[in-house]
Amino acid sequence: MSPSTSILLTNVRVFDSSGSEPYAGEVLITGERIAEVRRGSGDLPRDGVRVVDGRGQFLMSGLCDAHTHFSWTNSADLPGLGTLGVEEHTLLSARSAITYLNCGYTMCVGAASAKPRLDVVIRDAINDGLLAGPRYLANCQEIAVTGGALVDGITAFADGPEEMRKRVRTNVALGADLVKLSMSGEEITGNQHAEDNYFSDEEVLAATTEAHRRGLRVCTHARSAESVKMSLRNNVDIIYHASFVDEEGLDMLEARKDEVFVAPGLNWLVATLKDAAAFGYPPEAAEAAGYRRELECAIAGLREMRRRGIRVLPGGDYGFAWTPHGTYARDLQHFVELLGYTPMETLLAATRLGGEIMRMPDELGQIKPGFYADLILVDGDPLKDITVLQNRAKIVGIMKGGVFHKDPDRSTTENVPDVADQPVIVNA
Repeated sequence: MSPSTSILLTNVRVFDSSGSEPYAGEVLITGERIAEVRRGSGDLPRDGVRVVDGRGQFLMSGLCDAHTHFSWTNSADLPGLGTLGVEEHTLLSARSAITYLNCGYTMCVGAASAKPRLDVVIRDAINDGLLAGPRYLANCQEIAVTGGALVDGITAFADGPEEMRKRVRTNVALGADLVKLSMSGEEITGNQHAEDNYFSDEEVLAATTEAHRRGLRVCTHARSAESVKMSLRNNVDIIYHASFVDEEGLDMLEARKDEVFVAPGLNWLVATLKDAAAFGYPPEAAEAAGYRRELECAIAGLREMRRRGIRVLPGGDYGFAWTPHGTYARDLQHFVELLGYTPMETLLAATRLGGEIMRMPDELGQIKPGFYADLILVDGDPLKDITVLQNRAKIVGIMKGGVFHKDPDRSTTENVPDVADQPVIVNA
């Protein structure tokens, strides 16, 4: 839907994601973009403009989840993602996209799809106005070498440089924006360990060279120290997890901090330790598998990344049974409480850095003239209580491209159900 009326948001506290403190002001939106931003009120035109009184509430950019799985269905049955019918799976993926937008997320980076085209189809439906959802960078199935898959049924396989190149070309042919390499393990599998590394340098370099040649970026599931360093040696763009990064890896990250992003998906570790018991994975099992140690190592490494100015973004691995869709802003709380980020730094990571990882740093993630009007209005102050962003009732306005998805004068979203309104789905 294209906006047809200019909108003036007045009497708002503008958090513009420049690094400055919020200020009382007003924002004029014309078409899809922000036309003007002013401190104070009364200076911007009102004639022929819809005026929305923000009642002194907190106006900020929409949020970014840097590690998104639309096609994860809140299930504890991960192999079932591979056998779920494609028609049902498409509908569930669409519902995940709607849930993200309902929670104030206007930017998402696809971190792998359970079936080859699911992400691409949902992205295109959003872009064509057929489906409500965030701006999205689509991925295909994650790529693993033989013997290195976390879940066979949702994985594409490649061995050696030539097969890697072919897999990348498949992503290109399907219309993806990204390529995902599954380089290290995951303790919950029981046999694929987080400190493993399954790829060779030659395989990673073949993937990144082919992807970059065709305009795609490469992200890696890289928990082990070696997988992080291998990613950096071979020009990977986005590193997921980095739990066991070592000093050498930190030095390499710092040297490429203007080129590489890290998205740790911290809530997966926290929730696996605290919230998985109801789904058959009690805390003692998680600790025995090594998740407590991994969380401690991840916290230490990420705190050092913050100190060194490495670009770390919140979000990741939502859509499992104990990390359900609709709870995305938990990562913001973890940044503050576990990693030592200030609320200001956390909001900047979730907004301004979001524009950067989306490859639109001059159009997304800030409230400035010329930027897309992707905004949320919050009844509360995230700089004082970051957890307010976990309360959907407190996000009273959601705008994408100059159109209200949730109108603050009505405080209702479009009449579409989302995952947060439904029970957990467990595949048969």
